[in-house]
Amino acid sequence: MSAASSPGFTCCSLWYMMTRPAARAASKDYLRRLAQSGGEVILKPGVFSVFRHFACFAESILEKMLLWSGLYETDQVKFVGKELIMAQTAAQSGGLLICCHLGNLELSRFLSKQLPGLKLTVLIHTKHAQRFNRLLAHLNPESQVDLMQVTELSPATAIVLARKVAQGEFVAIAGDRIPVSPHPRVALAEFLGTVAPFPVGPYILANLFHCPVYLMFSMSHGVTAEIHFELFHKVIRLPRKGRDQALARIATEYARRLEHFCRRAPLQWFNFYDFWSLATVDN
Repeated sequence: MSAASSPGFTCCSLWYMMTRPAARAASKDYLRRLAQSGGEVILKPGVFSVFRHFACFAESILEKMLLWSGLYETDQVKFVGKELIMAQTAAQSGGLLICCHLGNLELSRFLSKQLPGLKLTVLIHTKHAQRFNRLLAHLNPESQVDLMQVTELSPATAIVLARKVAQGEFVAIAGDRIPVSPHPRVALAEFLGTVAPFPVGPYILANLFHCPVYLMFSMSHGVTAEIHFELFHKVIRLPRKGRDQALARIATEYARRLEHFCRRAPLQWFNFYDFWSLATVDN
């Protein structure tokens, strides 16, 4: 019996679900929108589906622990579209990698093991980036993955990141998580049948970097993990006039791809907060 199917694991998942009413409500809302947004009905929303959602989240935490301890079989991960990143790396050209909270996002930090020559800086919101970097260096001394804590993208941070891309490195940033800020700048796009706010930071960086922009989606199917890469835009150039409209168009393109993969792995999108709450924000 696997750890994920053990009684203790089930009890922990149930306890977390029962003690996190906001997260529970967010899960129920997401699953309801997914079921009502058209297309094939993947699963029936309800208490049992919410529990399965939390159980998948708990299992992803277990996978993260295995990853950080070096016990996860990363060689068994299936890559789709890896040749896109390999070609860019071989040409010693950098790029922007837009990831999301679907599946195991931690796998992005181990890409250097599977893709020789790849140097990756992952932008995260946590304040413990330096501690994570030390841990990663201890577990995998050959790793060329760096974590950078960003609450807001300042001009100084953007310059540092632009220099990295110019030197042939990649920068990874989430496309489905609003920045931790009192007044985050967002673009509105339809997602699962309703307008939702998406961060514009990835596209503003892409406009600054003048580099190819790729999408990365991770999901699990049983014991097999998949990482999908897609070319999103060869380059993003935002106009001076109508910039907000251009950002909304790009965010809509991204929302469509995120929705596609959410339908492929409906219980593996782990944004346990009211994702649609800022849809009425005044931009």
